[in-house]
Amino acid sequence: MLLMIAKRMLLAIPSLIGVVIVTFLLTRALPGDPAAYFAGPAGTKEAIEQIRTKLGLDRPLYEQFVRYVKDLSKGDMGTALTTGQPVAADIRARLPASAELTLLGLVFSMLIAVPLGILAATRPNSLIDHACRVVATAGVSLPVFFTGLILVYVFYYLLGWAPAPLGRLDVFFSAPDQVTGFYLIDSLIAGDGGTFVAALKQLALPALTLGIFSLAPIARMTRASMLAVLASDFVRTARASGLPPGMVVITYAFRNAMLPVVTTLGMVFSFLLGANVLVEKVFAWPGIGSYAVEALIASDFAPVQGFVLTMAVMYVALNLIIDILYGLIDPRVRIEA
Repeated sequence: MLLMIAKRMLLAIPSLIGVVIVTFLLTRALPGDPAAYFAGPAGTKEAIEQIRTKLGLDRPLYEQFVRYVKDLSKGDMGTALTTGQPVAADIRARLPASAELTLLGLVFSMLIAVPLGILAATRPNSLIDHACRVVATAGVSLPVFFTGLILVYVFYYLLGWAPAPLGRLDVFFSAPDQVTGFYLIDSLIAGDGGTFVAALKQLALPALTLGIFSLAPIARMTRASMLAVLASDFVRTARASGLPPGMVVITYAFRNAMLPVVTTLGMVFSFLLGANVLVEKVFAWPGIGSYAVEALIASDFAPVQGFVLTMAVMYVALNLIIDILYGLIDPRVRIEA
């Protein structure tokens, strides 16, 4: 297992190097000039050139890249011109908000999609099976920002059940002492039930939006994988041996159907990290997605590069976790590694 993890980490190094190079080149190819943006409409050519010189944008591209790589090797992602703070500090402050939202959305979709897929596979062409198809079709068809706006309109504007979509906490509550950066966990550690409920209410609609978006692939893959396993010989043998149906489905069939589902969960999590950008803008969520969008509008290179590099590292770490889960679920993976 340790050898497999080491191999995966070594294979991830060229990918991260490629991400650094591509991100640097793409940010420089974006339209707009950060010096002109920060000089303002009334900025003169002399003022714009002074800002460009101060930012190092007047140097050749290879010199800018060498400087960027040297700073990156020291853990310095640069300074965000839009906030005036180091990019690494901004990302550390905003990443827990995005991670909490993404994980809660994924948990919500798993709690619905996995049982729904199992029931649909064990009862093909039934009402539950048709409901699974409808849910999968709706989840794929609805754009994530449209789903968020509909939920806000119904649950906040019409029914008044949800709080205003304005961040992680209502204005009448203060953030708990930071331990993990996750408001739900930190409020429980502090024993503050009121803040926990308030944070959960703020999380409900954006997490539901992401959950609806990710329901379709998880439910479809669970159903397809379970159908394939339920038709196998060892499941028929288990049923012929007189084992309870629940044991056959969960202990024998679902465990052997988990590998494709785990792979789908990893892909869905990476999709949700991208969908976070739209959801955070709809719900005014102070995560790294909205941070990157604001920097992109201002042609602020450093935050965009830091955002993409952070997403790449998280994606590599996610793939590593999936490989470890493969080994825990199926011993044959450990033997082959």
